[in-house]
Amino acid sequence: MENESVLDGGKLKLDHPIYEEDIGDLSPYLALPSSTSSRASSSTVGSSVAARSRNNWSDDELDASDLHLSSRITPETVDTPRKQVFSVQLLSPSSPSLSKFPSRPLELARSQTLPRTFQIEKRSSLPRPIRNEIIALEVDPVSVEKMQHWILGIAVVEFDLDSGPVIDGIYPPLTLLPSESENIAFCAFPDSLQFDQGSQSHSFRIREQYSPPSETRPATNDGFIYGFSHFIQRRDASSKRGYKQRALVILTQHQYPALYSSLVGIFGPLFENHGAPMLESACHNIATWPNPTPGKTLELGFLGSVLHVEIPHSIDVQQLTDTSSFNEKYNPRSHILATTAPFLPPPILLFEACIENLWSIWECLVLCEPILVFGASPAQTSQAVWWLRDLLRPIPLAGEIRPYFTMQDSDHAQLVNKLPPKAGLIIGVTNPFFEKSCVHWPHVLSLGRRVTTPSSARQKSPSLGVPAGPAPGWKTKTHKRYISKDRVLLKQLENALKGNDKALMDASLVLRRHFCSRSTQLITPLARYLNTLIPSPTEVRHARKASTYPASSSHSSPSTPPVPTPRTTKLSTVTPTPSPASRYTQNHNRALRLKPFNNTNFFASLKAHGSILPFKSTSKRTEFYERWLKSPAFGTWLAQQEQIVQSVLNDPPSVPPLL
Repeated sequence: MENESVLDGGKLKLDHPIYEEDIGDLSPYLALPSSTSSRASSSTVGSSVAARSRNNWSDDELDASDLHLSSRITPETVDTPRKQVFSVQLLSPSSPSLSKFPSRPLELARSQTLPRTFQIEKRSSLPRPIRNEIIALEVDPVSVEKMQHWILGIAVVEFDLDSGPVIDGIYPPLTLLPSESENIAFCAFPDSLQFDQGSQSHSFRIREQYSPPSETRPATNDGFIYGFSHFIQRRDASSKRGYKQRALVILTQHQYPALYSSLVGIFGPLFENHGAPMLESACHNIATWPNPTPGKTLELGFLGSVLHVEIPHSIDVQQLTDTSSFNEKYNPRSHILATTAPFLPPPILLFEACIENLWSIWECLVLCEPILVFGASPAQTSQAVWWLRDLLRPIPLAGEIRPYFTMQDSDHAQLVNKLPPKAGLIIGVTNPFFEKSCVHWPHVLSLGRRVTTPSSARQKSPSLGVPAGPAPGWKTKTHKRYISKDRVLLKQLENALKGNDKALMDASLVLRRHFCSRSTQLITPLARYLNTLIPSPTEVRHARKASTYPASSSHSSPSTPPVPTPRTTKLSTVTPTPSPASRYTQNHNRALRLKPFNNTNFFASLKAHGSILPFKSTSKRTEFYERWLKSPAFGTWLAQQEQIVQSVLNDPPSVPPLL
């Protein structure tokens, strides 16, 4: 019987306790002692070492002094566990004479435990000549305040051998989070080989990570920062890579791609030739410009060039070359419609492989279908994405666009994952990685000329002269076209692709005008029905009378001064008489608004009046508008129309001046 007690001579004696069976010989690992099983742990270690000594080493090779247990654990110490220090030093089985070294704990360097963004900031803090030159530039607060009506700053991005692209400086100084700096740095550089030596301009759009105070950074217009980059690559024997790579990035809060693409195209080569002083000159030029007033046409001087720029009334207004405010014939080299895509090189070249699919692409755009735009360079993707966004106007942008998107973007996991892509999402990519990660996307637009090489023989590396990724063209898994093509225009475009630069530019302008008119024609039936929802003049008159009557009766007569009270005598004893317009504004209950939109009534109106768009059939027309009424674009457009109508209806009536 275990632990049997025996009474001997009045003394209680206990047999020696029987401990658990030693399983050390069965375990291949050295177990560390613990406070809950000290006896088992020590015996496991000892038996494991003993087993190895019996199996592998002779008695001469193993000395008892080679096994050191810093504390001896006995049954008497089981109930009072103490912190154990365990150390085993064994001779090498293959080299018994190898000297023994004291054991050291594994140490982690701090750089291995820091977040990746912090490491980038730390490594990039090594001074480079260009950084010191930027710091030495003078900063005039008055000029900076004026300049920041147009741009946030100009960043210089260098390629660091340890960290990749890093921002070496921004002029004038600009507050950025580390994640924003990293986004800008990676988007400023192409993520694939473009050329041996040369330069290239592209643009990108990154999300603002926080809303900074106005004194540290100007507020953005839509929560995004727009970057326009001029990338330069030159051979450099002093560099380990053999090349010098740099990007100059104009950062702005405005969505004016044509304007800022022109600016960075002028600034980039001048900076390359003259260095950091061009930063100061460029910013001082911009500081002399008038504010970007909507609806104005401005003449802007910039580093020896004169730009004629038309600013739109709003970001969703079409800017057409035929109706532009320039006093001479439109010239894309000197006249700039701010919100359009760059016209150089002619955009039609980007869509050569899918020229006959442009009508399907336009339908996917207005229906807020997600589209992956694949190109050989960031210059291609950014121009194409801005071009597609421009074709939507006057329909507002309800989704999200990224003219150039990289794997390092902080929104990568949110926008590119295994889930279905978000409605209205359009991203431009060049990395072949996206071909696999976006395999479930319904629509892929690959830019460039049609490739006649079989797909099996197509190269996968852009360095071999053939673009990586899908072959140029349009691929869709779900869309079937609703509207007929313009066969005459299609023939003109195909002929223009065989012509000279002037023919290509003219065809690009004709193509843009065609789809902009189709976007306008799409909302024409909706605008017609919306007019029936506006309150009639009689309803407006009655509503205004009802809103102004309580206002006039609620105020005291001007001839009757208020009775002063002890609390009011210290401030003022006269209450100012409000004007009729202010009384109207203060008391108007804003009951004047559009009547609710009714789908049944709209389709009845559509059936009665039809549509200008050449739908394939009546059923196709109904199906198309049913889909569009469910899209985010319709909700955004309707909200804009309600706001416009409500602001007009609720303006205070004009009051004739008092004689």
